[in-house]
Amino acid sequence: MKLVVVSAGLSVPSSTRLLADRLAAATAEHAGAVDARVIELRDLAVEIAHNFTGGFPGPALADALDAVAEADGLIVVTPVFSASYSGLFKSFFDVLGVRDEGALAGKPVLIAATGGTARHSLVLDHALRPLFAYLKAVVVPTGVYAASEDWGAEGLPERIARAARELAALMTGLSAGRRPERPAVPEQAAPAQAGGFTVVPFEEQLAALRR
Repeated sequence: MKLVVVSAGLSVPSSTRLLADRLAAATAEHAGAVDARVIELRDLAVEIAHNFTGGFPGPALADALDAVAEADGLIVVTPVFSASYSGLFKSFFDVLGVRDEGALAGKPVLIAATGGTARHSLVLDHALRPLFAYLKAVVVPTGVYAASEDWGAEGLPERIARAARELAALMTGLSAGRRPERPAVPEQAAPAQAGGFTVVPFEEQLAALRR
């Protein structure tokens, strides 16, 4: 299974990347054999901007977009800016949505964020969850927010483990069953008989009017 981690941290080292790595490790522990890849949006900032002005992704951005679209599961982590996700984070998924509107449809996604204070924890439910619901992703029930005081304190490791278990369960289920093939279009049924009258489908009636 392919696990892709999208980190929107800007600094090096970054608490956003640290949280992303811990979530990825916990998910791999529960999911078994996982091919994990981390995408640092900081490295793609210039190509993301050029995509908006030129309309085409550069090679590195195109490779990242393909990786997200082909993943069996996704972990997304953003720092909080002005009580919401970062502009770089949103821009990446805007580009993805324009390139492939259904790229995240039915895909399991674990949402996470980092911030300087616990007061911003509502960003998970007020910003991140609605964004990925709009993109038709399957967002795991447990989101993970890490404030500065959470590192080294009780509670964060448990939230990471619970969210990872939920993502791993969704990934394993989808991998075992895969997405069902699109059902074949049924053949046109013969006109039905009702009360001695022939019932002609409405589409055929319209077609007759065009002749």
